[in-house]
Amino acid sequence: MAGTKRDRQKAAREARRARELALAKARARRRRAIQLGVGLVLALGAVFLLSRGGDDDDSTDVAATDPSVTSPLDNPASAAGKPCVPVADPLPTGAPEVPVKVGSPPAQLIKEDLKVGTGATVGPRDTVTAHYIGVACSTGKIFDSSYSRGQPIPFGLSGVIKGWTDGIPGMQVGGQRLLGIPADQAYDAQGSPPDIAPNEALWFVVEIVDTKAG
Repeated sequence: MAGTKRDRQKAAREARRARELALAKARARRRRAIQLGVGLVLALGAVFLLSRGGDDDDSTDVAATDPSVTSPLDNPASAAGKPCVPVADPLPTGAPEVPVKVGSPPAQLIKEDLKVGTGATVGPRDTVTAHYIGVACSTGKIFDSSYSRGQPIPFGLSGVIKGWTDGIPGMQVGGQRLLGIPADQAYDAQGSPPDIAPNEALWFVVEIVDTKAG
């Protein structure tokens, strides 16, 4: 009986060790599975980043491969090369007509006096007070107008777009001038969303109310 009892105890101990070994192996398998899963996620992430070339702008990758291919990220609203169209919006009360020159956008600054003033002449560094109305070349949309607000605005000629800095001097108080401004003398490739597209030429009529030497 003693021998049999010892045999049973030994068998019980061996069975317990076998169960503990099996549990240890199962835990090890789970750990390996988790490690493999984490490794797979990291590997996929690395592949994704590498496929993007380490840059958030996919368009540069496309351009580097084939400059003739347009990236989906390119701005479809760019006005580059689009012709100018007539004014499409009703004029604000008191605003003059804007005689947009329909067709190819201006390649150089256009200055055309619609009404010659009789007052003081605007100098290149003056601060002027003026009424104005602005029209986008490719859409004919009136994107801004002091007439809509019912009062002219003061501004220094050194703090405005180049088309105004170069286009307004020489005007006289009381005069009106049409300005056709190429995109690179306005808001260039960045535009001024939402009303002025990238590479948009602009048309203005500016009316000088007052000028002060700067």
